[in-house]
Amino acid sequence: MNKTVVELFAGVGGFRCGLNKVTLENDAVTENGSWEFVWSNQWEPSTKVQHAFECYSKRFENTTHTISNEDITLVDKKNIPDHSLLVGGFPCQDYSVAQPLVRGKGIEGKKGVLWWSINDILKTKTPPFVLLENVDRLLISPNKGNRGRDFGIILRCFQDNGYAVEWRIINAAEYGMTQKRKRVFIFASHKSTNYYKSLVPKPKEDIILKDGIFAETFKIQQNYSISNNIDICKIKYKTLADLSDLFSDQFYNSGVSFKGEIFTIKTSPNIEPAINLEDLLEKTSMNESLFLSDTQIKKMEYSKSSKKIPRIKPNGDPYFYAEGKMSFPENLQAPARTLLTSEGSLNRSTHVVKDIKTGEYRFLSSVECERINQFPDNWTNTGLTQRKRNFMMGNALVVGIIERLGDSISKILMDE
Repeated sequence: MNKTVVELFAGVGGFRCGLNKVTLENDAVTENGSWEFVWSNQWEPSTKVQHAFECYSKRFENTTHTISNEDITLVDKKNIPDHSLLVGGFPCQDYSVAQPLVRGKGIEGKKGVLWWSINDILKTKTPPFVLLENVDRLLISPNKGNRGRDFGIILRCFQDNGYAVEWRIINAAEYGMTQKRKRVFIFASHKSTNYYKSLVPKPKEDIILKDGIFAETFKIQQNYSISNNIDICKIKYKTLADLSDLFSDQFYNSGVSFKGEIFTIKTSPNIEPAINLEDLLEKTSMNESLFLSDTQIKKMEYSKSSKKIPRIKPNGDPYFYAEGKMSFPENLQAPARTLLTSEGSLNRSTHVVKDIKTGEYRFLSSVECERINQFPDNWTNTGLTQRKRNFMMGNALVVGIIERLGDSISKILMDE
């Protein structure tokens, strides 16, 4: 099977950097893998300047595949090239569905929910394999009322389109990487593939613990104490709208879904030595704009301190808003905390480190943010401001996870 890829919600190219082990030297990109990207899409709504698209286009401008900058909901899915692997880090939104009043349109998601574009591609192009990434709270969303409904809808969509699904929440720092970033990764295989057929006779527990792609790639302990069996088949929920209205259940950090039957357990990682933040810091003289003034230091000290603030609810009842203490400055002998899009601002979540050379407090540089996500140095140095570069890394994934999963998927495709 040819190793062809369609990349959705491409951002600045994290999936591509991982799958093809991309390097950057003297502003020249080298793709060291054998995955052929046949089509990519990146569109940021409500933004006049498409910063992520411009960065992606700049880095991969010498390739022949189409890089689309169109709203994916408006793209004719029939015009997307055939491919063996569909990848993307899709946004976490409201996935509820409802029966439309207009006859003949079937079930549709709420306007603007991008999962349905993925679902349309599954229906239209039927890629053999799918690899997706999302925030870990997807498994419990919405956390009130229909708990787990959103993920249940996604699994039912895969089922209706003929796919088996494996998932795992992975904390990159627990597997020898640079950041305490927890994300759920979803791998789906179509029923026409040899891989799918090889999993059918295996106990679901074995797929999670030893035989599936995540068990092979990111080792876990072989014991667990919490599990759940979930049924999303058409006998119980005739339509997606029924599931949307009625479903509520508990998904754990690992699981597998076959033909409407789901088995999910809480697993523990075999922890690998991580890369400490100190190892990522630049050792040269840093730009003066990164260093904090005395006023900024006081603001950050307060922001990161523990506090209990009295507030009033809309109904007039008093309550306390509490925050726990955060390290100030950052502990350099541990992996970085999760990067957010607000990185570099006077925000509680922003990293503040002691500069290696001067010992003064400063923000992270854009290169250091790229290193925390395991991108090549200066990957986003394509005309973007430092603030925008940090924002892109806050939205990105840890490239090393995709690199390891890409190696495992390559082995799977060799057997197709």
